[in-house]
Amino acid sequence: MRIPAHSVCTAIRDDIVAGVHERGGRLTEELLARRYGVSRVPVREALRTLEAEGFVVTRRHAGACVAEPTEQEAADLLEMRRLLEPLGASRAAQRRTDAHLKVLRGLVRLGQERARQGNSDDLRSLGGWFHETLAQASGSPVLTSMLTQLRHKIAWMYAVEGPPDPVAYWAEHGAIVDAVARGDGERARALTALHTEQANAGHRLRFGSGAERAVRADRVRNSQHPVNMTGLRH
Repeated sequence: MRIPAHSVCTAIRDDIVAGVHERGGRLTEELLARRYGVSRVPVREALRTLEAEGFVVTRRHAGACVAEPTEQEAADLLEMRRLLEPLGASRAAQRRTDAHLKVLRGLVRLGQERARQGNSDDLRSLGGWFHETLAQASGSPVLTSMLTQLRHKIAWMYAVEGPPDPVAYWAEHGAIVDAVARGDGERARALTALHTEQANAGHRLRFGSGAERAVRADRVRNSQHPVNMTGLRH
């Protein structure tokens, strides 16, 4: 069975975001194929996709390397999210389905419950799922794809501080969903703009130290990470 390049791409991207592959580090096809338990063909295709997304660059005499974004490029990502997420919420108010609303409301209920319990790890995952679903509800595959890439890159470049008041934070999510449910695009846009502005304030650049990079590089050399095959047909 040939493993799809998009599965390999997801695995490599996840490790770049997690800091396993250091910024500026080489990404050789042979080592990547060994690490993810695949042939070099899907690795080569995955690297091309990641280069188009901005996670990888090709350098003369070095080949594929993890990109090294500047502080300005990182700041631009937050600005882009500040502009695009409200647009997505406004579109969602006009184009959402009942299925989208059901998922969004379920995530809000779960988020509010976890916020009251003080479970910060769950809240981070739930927040990601909430914004992913809200983007999908916009009915625009292009906008959804752009927002997904933004979230990946922001997670790569920034450490995120939890909201000072998680209960109030999830109440904001609930208010956004209420506006989307009523079809009130302007209110959904305004609430999401304020929510995104406040969330951006909790982001701090995390360009690791030399010691951290050395540990991560050693982890890459001495580990394997088979591609997740769940859901693939044999």
